[in-house]
Amino acid sequence: MTTPDASPADSTPDPRHDPASLQRYWRRNVSSIVALMAIGALVTFGVSYAARSLQFTFFGWPFSFWVAAQGAMFVYLGIVWWYAHRMSRLDAAHGLQDEDAP
Repeated sequence: MTTPDASPADSTPDPRHDPASLQRYWRRNVSSIVALMAIGALVTFGVSYAARSLQFTFFGWPFSFWVAAQGAMFVYLGIVWWYAHRMSRLDAAHGLQDEDAP
């Protein structure tokens, strides 16, 4: 088994094979996922529960229904966008981005 020759000038370790870098990457990834899931749970259960007391109609529907069915959707889209943006930055910082990524 042969290994590629490393030039002496290139002493920086490849971040894709550095265990410490990969551990930091996964720790940040998991912490982002946990935080975003907590926000999603809060929106799903907390806001919908609190909106029950709002007893007026909005576009012909009870406002609490509108918040649960329509308003939360915007939060979920924001969560997806933020996670994709965060992971793109995190991948670039750790040298793990795709070759064809912008």
